[in-house]
Order: sequence, then C-alpha cells, then structure tokens
Amino acid sequence: MQLLHKWNHLSLVKRILIGLIIGIILAVALPEAAKPITIFGSLFVGALKAIAPVLVFFLVMGAISQHKHGQQTNMKGIIALYLLGTFVAGLVAVIVSFMFPVTLVLTTGVEGIAAPGGVTEVLKALLLNIVDNPVRALMNANYIGVLSWAVVLGLALRHAPDTTKTMITNFADALSQMVRWVIGFAPLGIMGLVFDSIATSGLGTLLGYGQLLAVLIGTMFFIALVVNPLIVWFNIRKNPFPLVFRCLKESGLTAFFTRSSAANIPVNMRLCESLNLDKDTYSVSIPLGATINMAGAAVTISVLTLAAVHTLGIPVDLPTAVILSVLSAVSACGASGVAGGSLLLIPLAASLFGIPNDVAMQVVGVGFIVGVLQDSCETALNSSTDVLFTATAEYAKKRKAGEPIVFENRAVDVE
Repeated sequence: MQLLHKWNHLSLVKRILIGLIIGIILAVALPEAAKPITIFGSLFVGALKAIAPVLVFFLVMGAISQHKHGQQTNMKGIIALYLLGTFVAGLVAVIVSFMFPVTLVLTTGVEGIAAPGGVTEVLKALLLNIVDNPVRALMNANYIGVLSWAVVLGLALRHAPDTTKTMITNFADALSQMVRWVIGFAPLGIMGLVFDSIATSGLGTLLGYGQLLAVLIGTMFFIALVVNPLIVWFNIRKNPFPLVFRCLKESGLTAFFTRSSAANIPVNMRLCESLNLDKDTYSVSIPLGATINMAGAAVTISVLTLAAVHTLGIPVDLPTAVILSVLSAVSACGASGVAGGSLLLIPLAASLFGIPNDVAMQVVGVGFIVGVLQDSCETALNSSTDVLFTATAEYAKKRKAGEPIVFENRAVDVE
C-alpha cells in the first residue's frame, strides 16, 4: 500500500517514463516471455479511441449551446495558426530535402492499399465526412462529422431550457472524469505499446534507413523547437519555450506512443484545462486540430515525395517546390487522425512530378517500414501543436488587452 501511495503521488510524466523504460527493457531482454503485456497498449489506445468521439461530441455541443450572443472566442486566430503552421512545415521540409537529398531503395508489399487519386478526391471525402450519419461518425471516429453535428445540435439547443443545457454539461463532465481514469493507466498502456513496437520491428530494421529518418525526424524537431516557438513569440512577445516544452512533455509524449491524434484528444483537453484556457474555445479547437493541424504530416509527405524524386533523378525547379509545399499542406489537412494516415497521401504529391502510382506506393512501403519512429514523431508534433496554438491565440488576445499571460504555473506580466 505504501508503494501504491508513492506511485500515485508521482507526476503522470514520471510514471509514463517508468513504464517506457520497463517496456524497452522487457522488449530487449524478454521479447517472447513478456509478449502478453502488449494487451495493455491495445486496451489503453482502444479505451481512448472509444471515449474520445463521445467526449468531443458532448463538449462541443455543450460549448455551443452555452455560448452567449456577442461572446468572443479565438477560433479565427487558431485556425489561421493551424494553416500557417502546416504550410510552413511543408515549406521547411522541402528546403531541408534539397539541402540533404535522400535516395531510397524502393520496396513492395503495399499493392493492396488504395491511395487517393487527387486533391479533388481528398476534398470530396472531407465534404462527405461533414454530412456523415452522426451515429456512424461516432462509431468510426470521424471527427469532421462529429464536429459538424455537434455544432448543429449546439446551435439548435441555444434556446433550450437551462435544465437541458445543464444535463449536457453534466454528461460532458462525467465523460471528462472517465477520460481522467483512462489516462491514469497511461504508464501501463505505453509500456505495452513501446514493447510491441520494439519487439515487432526491432531497432536493427531502422538502421538501413538512418539518413531518411534523420531528415524526417530532424525536420520535425526543427519545426517543434525553432519554427513553432518563433510563431508563438511573434504572437505573445514572451519567451515561448516554457509553453512549448510543457505541450511537448504533457501532450507530445503520450501522442508519440499512441501514434494517433484522435486518441490523444482527451489528453489535450486535460492539458488545456490545466492551462486555464477558455473551455468554449478549446472544446472545438482541439478536435478540429486533430483533423487539420498536421505539420508533421506535411513534413512526411514533402520529404518522402522528394526522396522519390531524387531517387528517380527528376529535376525540380523552385516554382514546383513551392507548389509541393502548398499541396503537402492541403493534403496533410486531409490526413486521417490515425497511425500512418499521412503515408497514403504521398502518391497524391508524387503525381505532381509525374511519378507513377505503383512507384509511389513503393515509397509508401518505405514509409511503413520507418513508421515506428516517423509516425510517432509526426503525431507528437501534430498533437502537441494543437494545444500550443490554441493557447497562443488566447495569450495573444490577452497581450493585446494588457492582461497577464499565465502558463507553466506562473504569471508573466505583459509589457
């Protein structure tokens, strides 16, 4: 009981790190004997994925129904930051790919996977997801559909009796409590997830793709530690790194192992609550960010597409490179919030250079091989940036109003 008491008093991040270390040790030392612990990872991600759509539905519906006429939110600023961040990430990835060109040994094994045929097809799928059956949207974790129906219902309930609105809020609060219980099991879940990744793929498999991984992960780290802090500083004019590091630690760490922006939505909701952000705003911006704020996906699409271009010896001029940045940003917004969602959009970007679909799908195969690290880093960047930009928009508003900016449990006076 004393050990349990001490364990419960450790911070969640420390407990997750302990689970991570145990998972790595077991994967290296006892890969067969400890195989049953992979069930913890499946249960943890499964529970998050199951509850997240329902939580988002009630939170957004409740926030919209409670919204008072004339009450200000920061959604325009947040969406602008989402789109700017995704485009800049794609542009930086293109520049890095020209500075450090990578060639691939093309592989096979993804012939049965269908990729989108063009930008029109991606946009059409997004529009159809908006009007998806609401029950099916909840079942399939279609967050665009969940958001659209939650907004419509919230608007319809704005003139409902206060008792009805209170009931919706009570449901949202109960679901939030359930999420806290699930997140309490994150150390066990991450132990199972990291064990499964290492025991299944092995660390040696990744060594043959060291240069590709270095460009991919290096670019994502540059976005997270240089580009995003610059965007935050430009908006709040204060040292951005306490906020950046907190988002990476409390959101990026869990997203790294769940490899799903959708599964990390409850974690981000909890972080926004601890940052004292406006609930009416983040209850909408966080699930929206899991769909359209895809800086990591833009990096993956750009780097792997240009790796295929360099492998085939195709010349690329500056205007085409800029178009690729825009195309990767638009495509990234259509990437699903599940593991490997960005890889299937590589053929779409590759078609810009006349690369045949069968060759592009071989590049997708390479993506799946390096996906153990690539997709984990991509999701960590995507998901942590959802909270970062949501907080940035609110702090920027406070800066303009002359109010103190509060993050990292301390107040920073605005000059």
